[in-house]
Amino acid sequence: MTTPPPGKKLTVKQQRAAERERKLEEFKKREARMKRNRRIAIGASLAAGLAIVALIVTTVVLTPQRPSYTAGGEGVEIDGVETFQNASEHVEGVVDYEQTPPAGGQHNPAWLNCGIYEEPVPNENAVHSLEHGAIWVTYDAEALSESELETLRSKLPGTYVILSPFEGLPSPIVLSGWNVQLQVDEADDPRIGEFLEEYWQSQNVPEPGALCTGAIDGPGKVS
Repeated sequence: MTTPPPGKKLTVKQQRAAERERKLEEFKKREARMKRNRRIAIGASLAAGLAIVALIVTTVVLTPQRPSYTAGGEGVEIDGVETFQNASEHVEGVVDYEQTPPAGGQHNPAWLNCGIYEEPVPNENAVHSLEHGAIWVTYDAEALSESELETLRSKLPGTYVILSPFEGLPSPIVLSGWNVQLQVDEADDPRIGEFLEEYWQSQNVPEPGALCTGAIDGPGKVS
């Protein structure tokens, strides 16, 4: 920018030139700021995108994948499975069931929302869920270690299943569907998967395809 000697004013031409230089300098500074801001924004966007990708990858890698079972069964015989002839009826109050844990029979009008429970759940509500095709997986909390319980959880489908502790079981783990039941001693027993494949969302229940959500939660529900 043109600067006049001390005590001397700029001519009109010099003033105009100085103004042009000043505006040009401001324009260059704005452009530099805008370029710097764009670089910062691009860097932040790339960092955010990489963080999201990393989170997705980590979630996929670390989140246990639920096994896939085919709804209904093909009449496959599984060693140890017991069958019963319980009738379906809605009642109020406590029901005295013939099987431990229950595998059908009279039940509360409200079904139990399927999911994983860390406390015993009401029999009468869980049986209603069996009526809808859910599988109720019960376990002896004192007989199973945390690692065995995790193994058991890893075999369960993502829906139409109830997992809960149960007192007084005849074996460490019992799987119950409507009028069918299997007792096993260990969480890695291959019959667990076979039972789920055969009886999960079975069509041989009083209300096949009815909901397993939207009713009531029992105590200790974690997912």
